[in-house]
Parts: sequence; C-alpha cells; structure tokens
Amino acid sequence: MRLLLFLCNCHDNAVAESFFQLLKRERIKRHIYSTRDDARTDIVEYIEMFYNSKRRHSFNDLLSPVEYEKKFTERLVSV
Repeated sequence: MRLLLFLCNCHDNAVAESFFQLLKRERIKRHIYSTRDDARTDIVEYIEMFYNSKRRHSFNDLLSPVEYEKKFTERLVSV
C-alpha cells in the first residue's frame, strides 16, 4: 500500500474535481430540489443532454465531447 502512494500523481483527481465544481456551480446551486429523486433526474439530464453533448471543453480544442469523438473517428478512418 505504501508503494502506491509514491506512484500516484497529485493531479489524478483534477478532472473529476473540475467536473464536480462545474456541476455544482452550473446546476446544483441554481436549483432547489424537493426530493433526491428530482435532484438525481435533473443531474443525469444535465450530464447526458448538455455536458456530454453540447458543452465545449478547453481540453478538447473547444469542442463538445461528441464533436471531438466524431473528429477523432474521422481521423482514424482516413488513416
């Protein structure tokens, strides 16, 4: 177990932390949910309908994940 501590990178969680910070800022703090089910439904909808398909990401050359995957697949086919 001790060996794993030396092999881990302190930036491993950076992507997840960035995502959850954004989720809280753009979605959770702007809504008041009456039930956990309402919250769960809204968050899943946000991730599936907006975050994954439309939101542009600086890491992906300002493309949405769907657009980035499409370009990546096109490059693979053309090779």
